[in-house]
Amino acid sequence: MNSNELVIQQFYTNFSKKDYKGMQACYHDKAEFSDAVFQNLNSAQVKSMWHMLCKNGKDLQLEFKNIEANEHKGSADWIAHYTFSTTGKKVINRIHAEFLFEDGKIIGHIDSFNWYQWASQAFGLSGRLLGWTSFFRNKVRKKAMGNLMLFMKNNP
Repeated sequence: MNSNELVIQQFYTNFSKKDYKGMQACYHDKAEFSDAVFQNLNSAQVKSMWHMLCKNGKDLQLEFKNIEANEHKGSADWIAHYTFSTTGKKVINRIHAEFLFEDGKIIGHIDSFNWYQWASQAFGLSGRLLGWTSFFRNKVRKKAMGNLMLFMKNNP
């Protein structure tokens, strides 16, 4: 494994242990993150997001594979098994991650997953009926960002 593949491996190993400090150490001070729920996060926000997810993910189980990286970019596939705290529903989310590296750390991170499949699991019938709409997506994003901002305020 090259050094950037080791960073990805360390990131997910820490995540599987809910070691948010270890995850945070993998990020560059100017890191950015986006996925379908949390969009365009800066370094402080992404580090807090992982802290929040580790703290709140009581039954979180993680699998990761297909780690690849070169000098500048990398990728991995991971699967998260957890109970969605808002509804109490079980979720199995299959995610593809793309990374950019600078100074041996993650400076860019984009996670991609099937939104409709996730919403259907996380929200049940309402996710199946409304998960495809922009109204539903925006409502979920707004709530998630509100939760993150509150978490950051209470966990400086």
